[in-house]
Amino acid sequence: MEGGAVTAATAAAAAGRRPVVLYPSPGMGHLVSMIELGKILGARGLPVTIVVVDPPYNTGATGPFLAGVSAANPSISFHRLPRVDRPPRVVSDHHEALTFEVIRASIPHLRELLAAASPAVLVVDFFCSVALDVARELGVPGYFFFTSGAEVLAFFMYLPVLHAETAASFRDMGEDLVRVPGIPPFPATHAILPLMERGDAAYDGFMNATTYLCRAQGIMVNTFRSLERRAVETVVAGRCTPPGRPTPPVYCIGPLIKSEEVLGKGGEECLAWLDAQPVASVVFLCFGSIGQFSAEQIREVAAGLEASRQRFLWVVRAPPSDDPAKKFDKPPEPDLGALLPEGFLARTKDRGLVVKSWAPQRDVLAHASVGGFVTHCGWNSVLEAVMAGVPMLAWPLYAEQRLNRVFLEKEMQLAVAVEGYDTDKGLVAAEEVAAKVLWLMDSDGGRVLRERTLAAMQQAHDALRKGGESEATLAGLVDEWRRA
Repeated sequence: MEGGAVTAATAAAAAGRRPVVLYPSPGMGHLVSMIELGKILGARGLPVTIVVVDPPYNTGATGPFLAGVSAANPSISFHRLPRVDRPPRVVSDHHEALTFEVIRASIPHLRELLAAASPAVLVVDFFCSVALDVARELGVPGYFFFTSGAEVLAFFMYLPVLHAETAASFRDMGEDLVRVPGIPPFPATHAILPLMERGDAAYDGFMNATTYLCRAQGIMVNTFRSLERRAVETVVAGRCTPPGRPTPPVYCIGPLIKSEEVLGKGGEECLAWLDAQPVASVVFLCFGSIGQFSAEQIREVAAGLEASRQRFLWVVRAPPSDDPAKKFDKPPEPDLGALLPEGFLARTKDRGLVVKSWAPQRDVLAHASVGGFVTHCGWNSVLEAVMAGVPMLAWPLYAEQRLNRVFLEKEMQLAVAVEGYDTDKGLVAAEEVAAKVLWLMDSDGGRVLRERTLAAMQQAHDALRKGGESEATLAGLVDEWRRA
């Protein structure tokens, strides 16, 4: 994989077809979105090279997924940059700080690739923003692909203004409302988690990345205009851009979600079990590729699910390690016997299924038996739920997920939040789990939420059909790249 992409890219250039190079950050959610973009570009006749960076922390297994993509999409090649063996030391509790530094340390390897490939365009992830310096140096047009929604983009574009308005950290501001044009006011406690402390290296990394947003030739966003119309229109109007900075063109090209799921261990079991359940009867609980709960919280969820009497499919991961040295390691398989209340599996075997570590989320959400989704509010998960028309209970854990929860509940009205995740203890009680699951699956309010989600699903599919708002936007951009 490592050298082959240069060969494929230079061969494409020799044939008069300069490749588009996509540079995602290491997180699985970012990689998946960028690959979906690559598939669409490849289907439109553009050779695509996707750059892969290995971070010094666990992001989930990418090997089988990338192999499946390569086999099914001949127009896409992958180039894995040499691993940064000794990444720079960073003072941060957040893996995002390490991501920024690994990307920075990989710049010489990226420059070598781009010089050899002579790409028509470089498309970078937000975390890879420093790569735009290399693109400018080599005369390559540089674009962002923003893998979160337009409302988070509005926040990031406005972050330098917020930074200048106060010397306080978001954490110090408590429940004070943060006001950004085009999005609902939100309590400072719900700002993006790695930005809570100004003294953290992650904060510096994000602040630096925001300066690049206005240097790009355009920003593609994984959303569709009708889902986040107010935020999109506000960003496009320049109301989120700091004074003196230009606002690049914004292209809403989503929702881009996995077009196929590579079934891992246990995937077939999930889908076969769902086949035997009534339509819209199952609540699905899944919290992202790195989401973890304490043993105490796992027991509370179990007790709540049992008390709700609802059918459920629940992905359980092992709790995080108490050893700081293992913070970013791949967690072991969970010991369900030790984690779950005694007798829980036996008592719920007729209406529930607990799976270890992973489930084929896209296919589960698209299954007719699934009627609700308890989610960490990662943007890919949100879009998969919208595309499947499945209403959500919001339970944010990390990154920008608390912001997404505010937008989902207050602006889009496609989710209702569980209570307790934002307390000092951060514990959602069993009674709250039971009450919210029961509300979602069997109440008038839950039915109204489901109807709104089905309407959003229709808008999403309309946006992607030929001539739809997102399809036409991307088609026009590809035509621009071909003419350049």
